[in-house]
Amino acid sequence: MNISSLSIVIPVYNEAASLAELHAELSETLRDLNVLYEIIFVDDGSTDNSMAQFKKLQMQDPHVKWVKFRSRFGKSAALAAGFKMTKGSAVLTLDGDLQDNPSEIPRFLERLQEGFDVVSGWKHKRKDPLSRRILSRIYNGVTAIMSGIKLHDFNCGMKAYRREVLQEIHLYGELHRYIPILAAWRGFRITEQRVIHRPRKYGKSKYGVSRLMSGCLDLFTVVFLTKFTKKPSHFFGTIGIFLTLSGFVIDCYILYLRLLHGNIQNRYPLLFLGVLLTIVGIQFFSTGLIAEMITFGQNKSDLEYSIHEQSS
Repeated sequence: MNISSLSIVIPVYNEAASLAELHAELSETLRDLNVLYEIIFVDDGSTDNSMAQFKKLQMQDPHVKWVKFRSRFGKSAALAAGFKMTKGSAVLTLDGDLQDNPSEIPRFLERLQEGFDVVSGWKHKRKDPLSRRILSRIYNGVTAIMSGIKLHDFNCGMKAYRREVLQEIHLYGELHRYIPILAAWRGFRITEQRVIHRPRKYGKSKYGVSRLMSGCLDLFTVVFLTKFTKKPSHFFGTIGIFLTLSGFVIDCYILYLRLLHGNIQNRYPLLFLGVLLTIVGIQFFSTGLIAEMITFGQNKSDLEYSIHEQSS
């Protein structure tokens, strides 16, 4: 990939203390690159003086652009707004807390030039509390297993993309951390790059247990979207068949007792369980068929495929 221009997108929430230093580091790195560049700050409803910092930086540097939300809408919304403003052939994201090192940018661009479409950062040696590192390792391990995408750090804010990737992915909720999964589903080439992770210098982390829980719920959403959106009966039907067969086996056992002993020998709870499993299984299977009909009949606005290139 020939990178002629680069867009840097930085979502910000109450990071005013770090913005000037971050801009200085970015400028120093980007000036050494032989590309046109822009730096886009997205204020996700900050309550400090981040906005004043944006305006000050823009007066000093014409490469700086910014957008401010009326309220806090989340990192996915901030990234989506930033992506919409970008003009570069490559887009790189990083957090505004100075924990991502701008000097790593050339290495990300090199990986894109090798032919990869998405380069995801890997905080190999995290400078976070032990409790957060343990939770992160568990979360990343589960995500890798469920998605089938073998990355070590899905939540790293430093990622690089070819422009085509972002034109095919729609972000909402907390799906920003799963862009590599969504991109892989579309057929794009994914890799990861180890990065230097620095201790937080200003403010405090915005992530906690609640973010971890929402991330887990969004993981189930992404797995369902990437694997079963176009074939919902495979999801609901599999569960339905398993439940129905389980109920059928139990009912056959009850029938066997009735024929052998003339009664079911007080196994009424087991009888009720068999009937319940059969009914619920049929409902799941029916839901899958209805979902298939909806999927088949709806007027789709998104392409179900991704074209890499074609003849003129």
